[in-house]
Amino acid sequence: MKSQKRDQTERAFAKGYQAGIDGRSRSLCPHETGVARQQWLNGWRESRVDQWDGLNRLAQVQKLNNLQPMSTMASAG
Repeated sequence: MKSQKRDQTERAFAKGYQAGIDGRSRSLCPHETGVARQQWLNGWRESRVDQWDGLNRLAQVQKLNNLQPMSTMASAG
């Protein structure tokens, strides 16, 4: 859990990707400015592109799980 809080850029990307999967608007980005906002928007865009390229929701969730660092996944389980 601590490693998630340490690397906010990876976390922002993952949260943005998840928001894109859920169909939320990019205007709902929780970050006002900075690198975290840019990474959130990058994740959101990548999720939308994946949808347009034909990835279904399950494939996107699998991709999101593969993007997360192994240390984060090990501490969660």
